[in-house]
Amino acid sequence: MLKPKVLAGLSGGVDSSVAALQLQQQGYKVSGLFMKNWVDFAEESECTIAEDRLDAKNVASTLGISFYEANFAEDYWDHVFQHFLKEYEAGRTPNPDILCNREIKFKVFLDYALSVGNHFIATGHYARIWRSDDGLYHLLKGKDNNKDQSYFLYTLGQKQLSYTLFPLGDLEKTEVRKIAAKAKFSNYNKKDSTGICFIGERRFKDFLSRYLLNKPGEIRTPKGEIVSYHEGLMYYTLGQRQGLGIGGHKNGNGLPWYVVSKQLATNTLYVAQDKEHPWLQSQRVNANELHWVAGQSPILPFSCTAKTRYRQPDQSCTLTQITSDSIEVIFDTPQRAVTPGQAIVFYKNEECLGGGTITTTDAPGRAL
Repeated sequence: MLKPKVLAGLSGGVDSSVAALQLQQQGYKVSGLFMKNWVDFAEESECTIAEDRLDAKNVASTLGISFYEANFAEDYWDHVFQHFLKEYEAGRTPNPDILCNREIKFKVFLDYALSVGNHFIATGHYARIWRSDDGLYHLLKGKDNNKDQSYFLYTLGQKQLSYTLFPLGDLEKTEVRKIAAKAKFSNYNKKDSTGICFIGERRFKDFLSRYLLNKPGEIRTPKGEIVSYHEGLMYYTLGQRQGLGIGGHKNGNGLPWYVVSKQLATNTLYVAQDKEHPWLQSQRVNANELHWVAGQSPILPFSCTAKTRYRQPDQSCTLTQITSDSIEVIFDTPQRAVTPGQAIVFYKNEECLGGGTITTTDAPGRAL
């Protein structure tokens, strides 16, 4: 009997490396693909692409599997990065990791893998897939609560899940590093990647200013008092504390300042010395660009839980219909710093049902 062929995405990190090893030990015929999705010649010396590629190649050599490379940079620019810039320009805070998963890892990469004769793709995501007796694929949280990545995967549908394997779904991160060390992977203790998907870590303000024009404006308190000036609303997000540059304002009380509102119409940033300021509290949230893993929404109204940011504990809520592609989410208790442009993802116990993009909330001060 022929072994199923799996193309594993090898990023050079420990998670994707152990995912490939797990599949090999389970009897799959595994090969590895290193994807280059970001090209910025002005920063080539600062990038870790060469190091990541070498780590991925070394893992493939240790496993004795074929190693391939592909450049999807044009797709990334057209379908992820351009959207990323437009959202920031519109005053919202996008989540490129979610779009990157939808457009690159589980679309371009999947299509590529199937076109060259593979039966599945595999990644190092901490999530699980379960196929019920009725043939429906379900996306479940990873067993490691601290690493569960289902929040970033809510845009996957039945086709993607039917061709995808998540070998780390039942593992804890500590166990993954132990497996990597035992396998003598050179990257077993490599730091987890952070920053923008496929672009990596860098000074965010400097990076963004290369693509978007700065639009300086006033920083005011909710009472209207000018306390400082900002370089552009795109550099700030709701609830942010660091990098405001306000310091010891003469009328301040010595407590930290937090971003509580961004007003695009007047180009004004509002701040307050209260981490739980009323302007940061939302109980009703509207969302559009909805996606349901099962291919259709549950019957609304529907009670479930939701996250408005990664690693947030599940929050009880009720979903109600507004239009065919928009819903209102009514939380049982107010939520802090719910941010337009970010994802809201819905769960029923361990199952990720789907999600959407936050458009508006009922937080005071959002429309002055």
